[in-house]
Formats: sequence, structure tokens, C-alpha cells
Amino acid sequence: MILLADSGSTKTDWCVVDGGKAIQQVKTRGTNPFFQTEDEIAAEIQSALVPELPTTEISDVFFYGAGCTPEKQPILEHALKRHLHISGRCEVASDMLAAARSLCGHQPGIGCILGTGSNSCAYDGEKITHNVSPLGFILGDEGSGAVLGKLLVGDVLKRQLPQEIIDRFNEKFHLTNADIIERVYRQKLPNRFLASLVPFLSENLSHPAVYQLVENSFRSFLQRNVKQYEGWQRLPIGFVGSIAYYFRQPLESALQKEGMSLGRVIQAPMEGLVAYHTGRI
Repeated sequence: MILLADSGSTKTDWCVVDGGKAIQQVKTRGTNPFFQTEDEIAAEIQSALVPELPTTEISDVFFYGAGCTPEKQPILEHALKRHLHISGRCEVASDMLAAARSLCGHQPGIGCILGTGSNSCAYDGEKITHNVSPLGFILGDEGSGAVLGKLLVGDVLKRQLPQEIIDRFNEKFHLTNADIIERVYRQKLPNRFLASLVPFLSENLSHPAVYQLVENSFRSFLQRNVKQYEGWQRLPIGFVGSIAYYFRQPLESALQKEGMSLGRVIQAPMEGLVAYHTGRI
């Protein structure tokens, strides 16, 4: 019995695989070792994951997560081993590798994540060969939910959007300037707060100003990240994540304007990961 995990900053999808088939899926809150301690991650595993599992006796664990850089991977490994009895491998890798394996299988390609955060890579069919650092939502993460939320709230506060959009925003969220400053600069996990504003963009996507905000952020992602990979003009560019999935129309428009070809677009990589780890792809 193996346990797979695909984790972003907002949520973690877990899948128990036995006999080559997925037998149970569990959702918990997201984990990110850049923002959370080992104790916080272990507490979430104990309270939200363990009670839902058929057993804590697991042969292998493959955890793919946001923020799982080589220096941060031990945090996840230790947290997992606190409450799971793992007899075999406990491997922690980046969510970027999960996306590439799920989107491309064993074929070369360019894989991208557009969720709460954003990321991209060149993939040779087995491993990541080039990765432009996403840099997080303050310095980078173009096209992500956190950055889209940041752009939205910044344009609302600085009155850069049409008044009708500003009025709709205020009617929906009832946030003062002080509330927003508090959530972004003083409270924990500001990226989650900013990403929580994204449904407003979806609800108002038919408005040209909102559509342009989203499309421009996607074009920025492509220009500043994807165009640094060799072969971007000819390789299909695949996307995984809720932002790519629900904003497919402006994403396709951005790719077209940048002279790129769209590959697969999937909401979550778990199905592809199950196939990859059971030898079906």
C-alpha cells in the first residue's frame, strides 16, 4: 500500500493506492515548509489525515509539495514519519515534478503550475532539466491565484479599475483598507488570503477590464518564465492547477498572443501520478 500526496499552499490531496488502484482519497489543508514549521505540518497530518486512512501502516510515501526544495524536504519527511509507520521509501519532491510527470508522463515537454502559486519547468521525460525560480508572490509567481488577488486588491485600492468593479468588490467583501493591510502584511499566510479573492475575478471575467487583468498576468508568466526554456516555440505547454483550469479562456488567449501552443490543462495531477507510480504510463 502506497500513499501519494499532491500539496499546494491551499490544500493537499492524498491518495491511498493498493494493488495498482486508487482505493481512497483524502483532502487536508495545504502545507508549505517555507511558511509552516514541522510541528504545524505534523499536527495537520495527525488531526486531518490519519483518522481518514484505512491504516497507518504504509509501504511507501511519495509527497509532492509546494516549497519542497532540497533544503526543506527533511521538514516534510520528519513530519510524515511522526504519525505514519512507513516501511519503505519516504520521498519528498517538488510539486513541479508532480505536475511534469502528470502532464508529460515520459515525454519531453514544458510543465506549468497555475494555482495559489505558479511555477514552470523544462522536463526531459524523467526529470526536470531547467526551472526558472518562481520567487513567491512578492517577487514573482506571475499568473498565480495569490498574484491575481494582489493585482485585484491593488487596483481596487488605487482605483485603477472601473467604478462598477470597485463597487462590486466592496459589496462582496466589505474590507477596509486597514483590513487588507492587516491580512497581507501582519497575519500568517497572506498568499491564501489573496488567492481567496480570485473567485471574484471569475464572477466578473466578462468585464473587459477584469479579463485584461487576468490575461496580462498570464502573459507576464509566459514572458518571464516559459520563454526561458529551450523549445518553447515548438513544445506543447501543459498546465495544472485551479487557476489554469478555471481561467482557460484568457490563458489560451495569452498563449496565442505569445506564439505558444497549449498542451494539456488539468485541475489536479493526482490521476496522472497514480498512473506514473503504478507503471501505467
